[in-house]
Amino acid sequence: MVSHDILIVGGGLAGLAAALTSDPKLKVAVLSKVHPVRSHSISAQGGINAALANNPNAKDDTWEKHAFDTIKGSDYLADQDAVELMCKLAIPLMYELDHMGVPFSRFPGGVIAQRPFGGAGYPRTCYAQDRTGQVLLHTLYEQCVKKGVVFYEEVLVTSLVVRDGRCVGLVAYDMGTGEIRSFAAKAVIFGTGGYGRIFKLSTNAYINFGSGIGMAYRAGIPIKDLEFVQFHPTALYGKNILISEAARGEGGYLINNKGRRFMEDYTPTVMELAPRDIVSRSITTEILKGNGFENAYVHLDLRHLGREKIEKRLPGIQDICIHFAGLDPVDTPIPIQPAQHYSMGGIDVDKDCASPVKGFYAAGECACVSVHGANRLGGNSLLDAIVFGKIAGLSASRFINEGGFAGSKDAEIDGEAGRLTSDFEGIRKRDKGHNVYRLLNDLKILMSDKAGIYRDAKQLREGIDGLGRLREAYKDACIYGSCTRFCQEFVTLVEFDYMMDLAEAILRGADLRTETRGSHFRTDHPKRDDESWLKHTLAAYTEKGPVFSYRAVNVDKYKPQERKY
Repeated sequence: MVSHDILIVGGGLAGLAAALTSDPKLKVAVLSKVHPVRSHSISAQGGINAALANNPNAKDDTWEKHAFDTIKGSDYLADQDAVELMCKLAIPLMYELDHMGVPFSRFPGGVIAQRPFGGAGYPRTCYAQDRTGQVLLHTLYEQCVKKGVVFYEEVLVTSLVVRDGRCVGLVAYDMGTGEIRSFAAKAVIFGTGGYGRIFKLSTNAYINFGSGIGMAYRAGIPIKDLEFVQFHPTALYGKNILISEAARGEGGYLINNKGRRFMEDYTPTVMELAPRDIVSRSITTEILKGNGFENAYVHLDLRHLGREKIEKRLPGIQDICIHFAGLDPVDTPIPIQPAQHYSMGGIDVDKDCASPVKGFYAAGECACVSVHGANRLGGNSLLDAIVFGKIAGLSASRFINEGGFAGSKDAEIDGEAGRLTSDFEGIRKRDKGHNVYRLLNDLKILMSDKAGIYRDAKQLREGIDGLGRLREAYKDACIYGSCTRFCQEFVTLVEFDYMMDLAEAILRGADLRTETRGSHFRTDHPKRDDESWLKHTLAAYTEKGPVFSYRAVNVDKYKPQERKY
């Protein structure tokens, strides 16, 4: 048994921010499935939003305008008080990160550079070339090492232990030793990221299975708004590697097979800088109309930007194109298509990142505060992760220091570890059964086909039926390897169980929501319905499937209106 005051699960930006702001007098540890600087936060390229008003075209930008753009971009499903909190805190956060040593790109005079991003009324996205996530993650990790935060690397958390409405610890698989270990804690914070690998085409890393959301769900914590899945407009065709929104922010064009900038047919005012849900649907529509190349992709054209600008502002994109597509964007258009990118939904938490279970907190993509509503604006994910990661660390510390923790029974946590060990050994004794990797591939195809950019009742219900067949097959899934150390089959087996829960919540929630809003586009219900659906979807776990309820959106200053761009 290992014991800490605060256990943080996830070594990305949300987890590291939580570790940095936790009370230094408390014993804090981070458990991560990979080395922290290999967390998926490193893949974020384009930037982080804050109304600094540094760009010459943004002299009158304010946090209130940032908040309005975020709420409008969310198709009015975001909770407005939470959005205002995030946008207000964004400004001092940029200077705090700057003083930590984040190497932001600069304008003349040394101020932090800012570029345009989709759905924003002003160029307010702070950036470090096109490697913003990488420099943020490295800087926060360095600060955690300086602070003396304890790290447990290559450890897969498998379940939460909740007793009498309180989180008392967790159980984890130590990949390096092959052992199932138990951890006691006075508070637990999840910063476990998204679930992109539920889909076939995804910009997400191979570690993004979403099991953190699934664990919280199984432990009795509702999950919120999971039907809202963001598809990024520009993933490299054939590879699904993210091509940052910064490429369009710097002036890139989307071109169809007729050589036209087709976004003038959809959002003529802002063109390529419409919100992501609109751009993704526009690209998909062009392809379906026969205006794509090979009926599969369109072009992102950067050639007119010139070599100097590309090499200075978008060196990472140029490097990806050269090494993974065999082309240089300086002289060749980039083939792109939409791919799953982000989850607006997640673990239900409030503005303090607290869940209904005492002592359990969540932040970042695994959580739903909700600041993104039905569609997230580019540049707000890194901001969400760090702002609410910090808040989670402060909230968990306050909970402990104010005596909120009532003690735990180590035997209960050890008992959960014993049950998992027994299950693992039982599965390893099977000499035949379904290959879990094939089941995972079947799930990816099912979700992409039935819960993609365009949805209808027939597809969604076919997806629910198909998921039922996968659940039956999973009952006799088999591990073919004999070694317990770094057993990726076991990792996938554990996480796949949670992935099916998330897939069911997505499919059933999308089927029930008979409207179109943000990333959730129902071809059989193509209009937004504020009268019936201006509310959050909450799914509670039962062994028979999710039980749904709804909660009103916090609408304060900004009344819902038609989104025009």
